[in-house]
Amino acid sequence: MQQIISITGISSISPLGISSGDIWGKYKDPSHCISFEDFGREQTPVAVLTAEANRMIKQLRKENAHYEALDNSVLFGIFAAREAVKNAGWDDDPNFGINIGSSRGATALFEKYHQEFLETNRSSTLSSPTTTLGNISSWIAHDLQTIGPEISHSITCSTALHAVLNGVAWLQSGLADKFLVGGSEAPLTPFTIAQMKALKIYGSNNGLTYPCQAMNWNKTRNSMFLGEGAAVACIEKGARENAIAYIKGVGYATEPLKHNISISTQADCFQKSIKMALGKTPTNKVDAIVMHAPGTVKGDQAEYNAIQAVFGENTPALTTNKWKIGHTFGASGILSLELGTLMIQHQEFIPVPFVTYDKIPKQLNKIIINAVGFGGNAVSILLEKPFKY
Repeated sequence: MQQIISITGISSISPLGISSGDIWGKYKDPSHCISFEDFGREQTPVAVLTAEANRMIKQLRKENAHYEALDNSVLFGIFAAREAVKNAGWDDDPNFGINIGSSRGATALFEKYHQEFLETNRSSTLSSPTTTLGNISSWIAHDLQTIGPEISHSITCSTALHAVLNGVAWLQSGLADKFLVGGSEAPLTPFTIAQMKALKIYGSNNGLTYPCQAMNWNKTRNSMFLGEGAAVACIEKGARENAIAYIKGVGYATEPLKHNISISTQADCFQKSIKMALGKTPTNKVDAIVMHAPGTVKGDQAEYNAIQAVFGENTPALTTNKWKIGHTFGASGILSLELGTLMIQHQEFIPVPFVTYDKIPKQLNKIIINAVGFGGNAVSILLEKPFKY
């Protein structure tokens, strides 16, 4: 990293709520946000938005006639972006870039329009423009009336942290001073859930207090469930006075595929991305890691193996939020980054309630955030407590 990058604002909408206070309160509460809903005549565990969050999205949809036709993934992104910009104090400055991604995009609308086509052999006028992945960044730019570059991408479950990488690159290059980065996902649709079940990675009602057993190294069954939501962060070049966290290092790696969703036993991609993010930072200086850990047997263990390979006896305290809010695909990395910034702000580690910890860090100065997608696309971000704290 040529210079420090400041996170000056972050906001989200998820099963945890919409305000920073409510979200932190939910993280301190050891209960999960998972419920069981009917999908394909089968009770399926999912994590849905709170009632208040749903009301806000319904209000947003009614604000503008154009918004009525948009997918929830776009509206989630617009809502989170508005709040993040407000938090960062960017309200009066439209000159910033936008990079918001999604793994699946407009799933609900795509399924709706495809079903319509199968039944009528015709497609609605808005079927194409409302189902493109570029929808999210372009509509956010329209809503905020920005004049900077707008970028969308899909890099499966590491999408949001790839947006952070891209924003950092723009800032480091000098082509921009501010960037809005993040991810949005609304994957709670019949076909999307059926796809995950077909891969044999979706969990079921296992009768456990915590249905998602992310970071349970002894589990013998996959326990990944899906959640919905979006998160957006405002990043700026340099050490800003209003920074809530610094980005001190970024890392990325992709490993060769053996099959479409493969990851090596030792998660070589994570080893490389973590080392790159660390740079010259000693391993014993990292206080915690927010793992990707989706709750699958192989995925969780491979990431843990990679962390042990890099840190050895200096392995930091490990946590994840998938046990609480499920896997939000392309938004998951930025929601993990939000958890990291909250832990830094409050100087309190949020544990996984069913995991036994030998030691809980008393101070949180440096935290690594991990994300990985299908095909071994890993990203690691090194967060650091700002000087003022």
